[in-house]
Amino acid sequence: MNVRRFSARSAREALGLVRQAFGDDAVVLSTRPAADGVEVLAMAGEGVPAFDAAPPTPGAAAPAAAAVPAAAAAESAAGVEQDVAKLSMSTLSFQDYVRERMLRRRRAEQQAQQRSQADAQAAQARAEALAAAPQPPAAALRTRAAVQAPEPPSAPPPQPPLHPSAALPPQPPVADELPWLHEAAAGAAEAEASRARILPPAAAAAAMAVPLGAGQAPAACESAATLTVLDELRAMRGLIEDRFGALAFMEKLRRQPRQAQLTQRLLDLGFSPALVRKLVDGLPGDCDEMTWAASVLERNLPCGEAETALEDAGGVYALVGATGVGKTTSTAKLAAAFATRHGAANLGLITLDAYRVAAHEQLRAYGRILGVPVHTAHDRASLEDLLDLLAGKKLVLIDTAGMAQRDARTRELLDMLSHRKLQRLLVLNAAAQGETIDDVLAAYRAGSCRGVILSKVDEAVKLAPALDAMIRHKLKVLAVANGQRVPEDWHRLSAAALVRQALRPAPSGAWRMDAYDVQLVFAGLRARPEAPAAAHA
Repeated sequence: MNVRRFSARSAREALGLVRQAFGDDAVVLSTRPAADGVEVLAMAGEGVPAFDAAPPTPGAAAPAAAAVPAAAAAESAAGVEQDVAKLSMSTLSFQDYVRERMLRRRRAEQQAQQRSQADAQAAQARAEALAAAPQPPAAALRTRAAVQAPEPPSAPPPQPPLHPSAALPPQPPVADELPWLHEAAAGAAEAEASRARILPPAAAAAAMAVPLGAGQAPAACESAATLTVLDELRAMRGLIEDRFGALAFMEKLRRQPRQAQLTQRLLDLGFSPALVRKLVDGLPGDCDEMTWAASVLERNLPCGEAETALEDAGGVYALVGATGVGKTTSTAKLAAAFATRHGAANLGLITLDAYRVAAHEQLRAYGRILGVPVHTAHDRASLEDLLDLLAGKKLVLIDTAGMAQRDARTRELLDMLSHRKLQRLLVLNAAAQGETIDDVLAAYRAGSCRGVILSKVDEAVKLAPALDAMIRHKLKVLAVANGQRVPEDWHRLSAAALVRQALRPAPSGAWRMDAYDVQLVFAGLRARPEAPAAAHA
């Protein structure tokens, strides 16, 4: 057996010398400190069968400890004694190996126990933090699964390097442990602890909570980004449809001068582009365009000229509308028209206008002229009492306070008037802009009203916006007020008369449109919903 001794300043350098001498298959027999560093006994891998063939020598461990220096000093001794000395030296090295392996196993078990305790504390802290903070159901399920998951099995102890004595059964460590082995074990433990540093429970919980939030944040951002993209796609689709529709319509107007002329005239009169487009699309080719448009408007404008007049039908009516549209004057006109036909004894007057100073005095003045007392109701209970008191009257008129269509009290007023016997009449200013009229119709729930009274017709330069709203919302025009005289300025006009007045030529001026202005209107037109009557019910 070729056994050599290697001396170096450190174990790393000594093992490097062993590898250079015997290669990677070298077998280290023993390692011990020396005066100049570390001393290593090693042999080539080919000498391992000689150890397997050697007979066991019980009781040789104790004399071997004393024979180590002698065997190391007398390498040229007899072959049998040298083999015995080297064999006993291998036993010592195996004991050192067993001792080192036990220390490694003990350190691995301690580190695994500390790691499992730290993981349990971190999981408990994370569960408490997540339970205290609100979270979505999916995150709660993931957290519960993470808390209830079994602890991971402790990592197996690191396997020792390939050694010929690994196949031998482990032996208990000897009592006289070497000091240098303790130093090596302590250094290895410190290095291992520095590499596997364990966080405190709070820090571990925060570190484990970060990936969960980081997983939710990208999902929320992705969902918001998806919704944004969908909204942009819808807006782009609407814009493309608008533009192509406008281009097609303008191309149609360019090819057909009659339709272009009708479009320009209807826009000049104040009709909305949406209604104008529908009219122009249905224009036949063998008729006068304005005559045909007037007939179509008459057929689509609901009026109550074929029904019984309000002053003859009787009932309980509340006149509602925006501020300054003429509700009180219209109430007085309707009351005077009824009194002249059926007598003042069958008429009842109630006012709800208690907001303005001396607002009810105007209606009381008309009541004194007609000989009818005017009652004031301050709330719904008093209104119901007055309705019960006037139940024997043929016609009961209720004058309400004027409020802006966007006033919060408008809803309260409409709720107050929700009586089973009461019908609402919407008084509408015919001189208002088309957008304002649409806003008033929506705020006062025009779809649930008995009908519309057009006031201030004498002040309207263009009657087309009001009639346009009546046609689009399918509202019935029950009466028209065109002045301040009571009751002379109270009329019932037919649809033909109203359309004829709306189609009167508009005065020339800055608001007059030419062909180029018509193209600009339809080029910037956006598709808007038609505001069906059911939306205001």
